[in-house]
Amino acid sequence: MTRVPYWIYQDSAVYRREQERIFEGPVWNFLCLEAELPEGGSFVCSNVGEMPVLVTRDEAGQIHAFENRCVHRGALISYRPHGQVREFACVYHNWTYDLSGNLTGVAFGKGIRGQGGMPEAFRMQDHRPRPLRIEVYHGLVFGSLSAQTPHVEAYLGPKVAEHLKRVMRAPVRVLGGYSQMLPSNWKLYMENVKDTYHASLLHLFFARFRLNRLSQEGGLIVDESGANHVSFTTMAGAETGSEYEDAGMRSASGALSLEAPEILRTRDEFGDGITLQILAVTPAFVLQQIRNSLAVRRLVPRGPGETELVWTAFGYCNDTEEMTAMRLRQANLIGPAGFISMEDGAATGFVQRGVAAAPGEASIVEMGGHSIASSDSRVSEAAIRGFWANYRRLMDL
Repeated sequence: MTRVPYWIYQDSAVYRREQERIFEGPVWNFLCLEAELPEGGSFVCSNVGEMPVLVTRDEAGQIHAFENRCVHRGALISYRPHGQVREFACVYHNWTYDLSGNLTGVAFGKGIRGQGGMPEAFRMQDHRPRPLRIEVYHGLVFGSLSAQTPHVEAYLGPKVAEHLKRVMRAPVRVLGGYSQMLPSNWKLYMENVKDTYHASLLHLFFARFRLNRLSQEGGLIVDESGANHVSFTTMAGAETGSEYEDAGMRSASGALSLEAPEILRTRDEFGDGITLQILAVTPAFVLQQIRNSLAVRRLVPRGPGETELVWTAFGYCNDTEEMTAMRLRQANLIGPAGFISMEDGAATGFVQRGVAAAPGEASIVEMGGHSIASSDSRVSEAAIRGFWANYRRLMDL
């Protein structure tokens, strides 16, 4: 899989097929952190592809997820992004639902003074928004509409699961979040996350301050299906080497300096020397560790040429005040205006614009060869090739 046709990012029929075959198919969609549902009655709004989803915790502590769509006329059951309720009431006609998604009330269902109302044959238990299968895996809530999706750990693959558990090693608490709109197809962002080759070439901050260079030690793990990957970098080799400068790379040029160098102060809290780890799970989930900045990212397709990217930064419940302050400082590295992340939205937008008139042409995805194998080198597009190999299977292309 070394060529990706540009029509795949533009075709409306393909986009609709992706909603059915991928997002609503045999995959696990990341919905939220379990920490976002702290007690009975808590809820958050999420998505499975374009489908709006409500994720809830009932009074017994059980987590549920169901389509955020009133069965009456199709309005959102909840337009609030999060909160706490005893039941949901659709604002349009006041049909009500419990925390499991069951229809519990129809306003004036019996009519008024013997007139109007629903037919006698109407039974509330026969009508409810689509429920999702749920698995909570190390504090992450995943949902699927398919009965064929294997358990989350099997879906991830053993090595990717190991690196996920490395970050999700303890109970977490939410520090904050933000979202941004990307002027590009959702697949371009997933490619970007899996593109270990671009990071130190596009992001000046990475190369200039030697946070991430391809000359540093690290690795690339791609699971057998190609669907999921981990890339990681250590500081070994960070202080030596002039490959970027000698090659005149844009990302190593200039005399950039920091007025607040404390943003780069870090602690090896994992004890393994890994200072950067990016983990991506098909179709739309990213777990990051950049120094001590921890976050999950969730992609929401908004049409063939637009994508919403939702970020949630977190720390551990047992963090000291000093560690929390460090994480909050380093949160300036990520997000729509982050010192590192801001270029990604622009770059994927440049691709969307660049290929608009060339649907018959294709990308060249040969860096590192033709395989989807794991390696010690990050000068590779193996994870992108893996993504597309899995995509073809899911789409039956």
